[in-house]
Amino acid sequence: MRLIVTGGGTGGHVFPGIAVAAAVRRLAPDAEILFVGTAHGLEAKAVPEAGFDFRAIPAHGLLGNRLVRLPSIAWTTARGLVRALAIVRRFRPDVLFATGGYVSGPVALAGRLLGRPLVLQEQNSIPGLTNRWLARFAREVHLSDPAARPFFTKRGNLKLSGNPIRREVLQGDPAAARREFDLQPGHVTILVLGGSQGARSINRAVVGAVRALAEKRRDVQFIVQTGRRDHRWVARRLEGVSVPVRVRPFIARMGDAYSLADLVVSRAGATTLAEIAGCGRASILVPFPHATHNHQEHNARSFVEVGAASMILDRDLNGARLAAEVAKLIDTPRKLREMSTNALRRARPQAAEKIAAALLRHAASDAAAEGNGAAAAEKKDVR
Repeated sequence: MRLIVTGGGTGGHVFPGIAVAAAVRRLAPDAEILFVGTAHGLEAKAVPEAGFDFRAIPAHGLLGNRLVRLPSIAWTTARGLVRALAIVRRFRPDVLFATGGYVSGPVALAGRLLGRPLVLQEQNSIPGLTNRWLARFAREVHLSDPAARPFFTKRGNLKLSGNPIRREVLQGDPAAARREFDLQPGHVTILVLGGSQGARSINRAVVGAVRALAEKRRDVQFIVQTGRRDHRWVARRLEGVSVPVRVRPFIARMGDAYSLADLVVSRAGATTLAEIAGCGRASILVPFPHATHNHQEHNARSFVEVGAASMILDRDLNGARLAAEVAKLIDTPRKLREMSTNALRRARPQAAEKIAAALLRHAASDAAAEGNGAAAAEKKDVR
C-alpha cells in the first residue's frame, strides 16, 4: 500500500495524521507513507521526527487575509498545485488522507485530478472551509464530533470515528515524567499548554497564577509548555518561585506529561481535547478567541456541558482568575475525579485504527478494480 498524508500548520492537523500513519504501519508494516505539508509548518519538524518521509509544497491560507494579498495567494496556491501534482504522479499513492489545513487543498485536488481516492478527517465541531469543500468528492469523511454533520452537504460518506491520538500519548509513564521534569511525588501537578505554538494570554496568566498560588501553598507544582516565542520571558518571570515550575518551549513526550498531571490548563483545540479525554484528565479550557468560526469555544462548551472541564474565556483570563479556578478545583478532589471520569467517557481511543482500516480498505478496493479493469482490457485485446 502507498499512502499520502496531508494536512498541517498546527499540531491539531499534524498529530492526527501521524497517529493514523502509525496505525497504518501497525496494520500493514510494508506500507509506504509520504507526508506532504509546508516547509514552515509544524509538520516539517514533527513528521520526520516521527519517522515518516516528508515533502513540502508552497501553500497559503485564505481566511484572515486582505483582498490586496489575493493575487499573491492565488499564485502560491497555483504553484502548490503544480508541485502537488508532480509529487502525487511520482509517488503513485493508492489512497490520500487529509486532516485539514490549507495545505491539504492542493494535495487532495491533485489526487482527485489523477483519479486517486481521498479520505478526510475533521477534528472540530465546526469544520474548516478546506474540508467542507473536499468532502464533496471524498470517499469518506471521519468526524470527531457529531455536531459537525450539518456543515456537510453530502452526508452519505460521513463516519463518526473520533479524533486520532498517537499511541504514545495514551501510554505515558509518570515515573519517567518525574525524572524528566524533576518533580515531587505527592504534589498536585498542573500541566499548562498553549498548543504547539504557545498562547501568549495563557503564558501571561500562568505567570501571575503561579506567583499567587506559591504565596499560599506548597503542595502544587507546574509543567508549562510556552511555545518558543514566550519561553525565555516566562522562564525569567518564574525564576525563584517557591514551588516547582518546569518551563519548556515544547514537550516532545506529551504522554508522560499527561500521565503526571492532575489538572490541565489548555486551549481547546480538538486534538488537545482528544488527548485530554483519552488520558482522562480534568481541565480548565481557555478557547482561542480568533479560531476560525470560533470553533474552539464550541469545542470547550461540549466538554463543560458534560462536566468534563471548566472554561475561562480569553477576554476574562488573568493571573488572579486562573489562580482562583485552579485553587477551587484542587481543593475539591472529588470534583477533579468527576471531571476526569467525564472526560474519559468522551474518549475514542480506537479512532486511529478505525481510520487506518478504512484507508487500507479503499486502497485494496481500488487496486482490485484496477486489476479487474486491466484483466478485462487484456481479454478484449486477445479477442
